Amino acid sequence: MEVKKVGVIGAGTMGNGIAHVFAVSGYDVVLMDIEESFVDKAIARITKNLDRMIKKERITEADKDATLKRITKTTSVKDLADCDIVVEAATEDYTLKQKIFKDLSSICKDGAVLASNTSSISITEIAAGTKCPEKVVGMHFMNPVPMMKLVEIVKGVQTSDETVEAVTALSEKLGKNPVLVNDYPGFVANRVLMPMINEACWTLMQGVATRDAIDTVMKLGMAHPMGPFQLADLIGLDVCLAIMEVLYEGFSDSKYRPCPLLRNMVKAGYLGRKTKRGFYTYE
Repeated sequence: MEVKKVGVIGAGTMGNGIAHVFAVSGYDVVLMDIEESFVDKAIARITKNLDRMIKKERITEADKDATLKRITKTTSVKDLADCDIVVEAATEDYTLKQKIFKDLSSICKDGAVLASNTSSISITEIAAGTKCPEKVVGMHFMNPVPMMKLVEIVKGVQTSDETVEAVTALSEKLGKNPVLVNDYPGFVANRVLMPMINEACWTLMQGVATRDAIDTVMKLGMAHPMGPFQLADLIGLDVCLAIMEVLYEGFSDSKYRPCPLLRNMVKAGYLGRKTKRGFYTYE
């Protein structure tokens, strides 16, 4: 599969990072969200990240200008019709993703790959609602996308080997390290990571240790670059809760039951860095 034009749905943290990586790698990108202001905010974030790359002498000013020129803004899904691949990075909600993929399968050209950046939702279920289930695949980037090397390539039951090979090769062209996983709740990354964060919440709620103590133990004792609460705030507590609920429902196993403390934090609107307050507070 030859890829020249890439569509990205969702201009949030993950979407703008995905658009950044494709554009800086030389691909034309159509970045779409439901409101123009969301896309404008994403372009501002991409510009800021490119400026950081210039300061680190990884790219030049000319590279930055060329990258930004490759990105087209839109609020209409119809503008993705001629893309060779579309990567969906919308909110982690099954009903929303199902609608997006159903729409894409109706408007995108024959042979286009439809990829989801979902971190836990079933690729098999998403694909079942489309006209081209063999072309639907998971392409789970890590946050922050421009820095993190891993991409989980998630193969649904219907996903063809050709589609898997195409997105694997594409990921390598982006400078990423693709790893193939099968379609089970949470895949690999979040099936292992989220229970750790959830268990940290239980440990804090039960008074075993303080927030800082738990984060310090995991950083110094396990050589993690950040503690579970710092990481949860970076990911977003609402996202952590949503993934735990997918695991809990998918496996019907009490070991995946979301901690009440995590639920209460989300109910209070303390979602982490994006709301300036989570387990930590941010200026």
